[in-house]
Order: sequence, then structure tokens, then C-alpha cells
Amino acid sequence: MANHKSALKRVRQTKVRTERNRQRKTTIKTLRKETLAAVEAGDKKAATESLSKFSSAVDKAAKKGLIHKNKAANLKSRTAKAIAAVG
Repeated sequence: MANHKSALKRVRQTKVRTERNRQRKTTIKTLRKETLAAVEAGDKKAATESLSKFSSAVDKAAKKGLIHKNKAANLKSRTAKAIAAVG
């Protein structure tokens, strides 16, 4: 365990950041599932609205360094491609 005051603070900060990152990743996964569920149902309008929210969340995560920018682009591309297939 950490002994120095600064090390104890770093432990606290890491806990907070880890929880925040976990929450953001969970949000991204949930939004993607919602979008793909709308695609499965054949509801293109709901899927495009959900894609907008999903893309925004993914872009923010990539900007913060939570996920790599190429992964963000990949996720958005695959999801958009699934929506285009419904049309």
C-alpha cells in the first residue's frame, strides 16, 4: 500500500478515473446495442437518431483518449453500414 501522502492521493484519483472511464465505456456499448436493435427491428428513423447519440459518445471518448481514434472510426463506420443496409 502507498505510504506517501501524494501516493495516497494518486490512489484516490485512479479510483475515480477508473469508475468514470468504466461508465463511459458502458454508455458507448449500450448506445451501440440500442442502435443495432433499432436496425434489427427495421426502424430506420430510430436507428439514425440513436446513431447520432452513439457517434457523439464515441467521438468524445476518442477525444479523451478512452478509446483509440481508429477504433472510434471503425465502430461508427460499422454501425452506419448496418443502418444503410436497412434502407
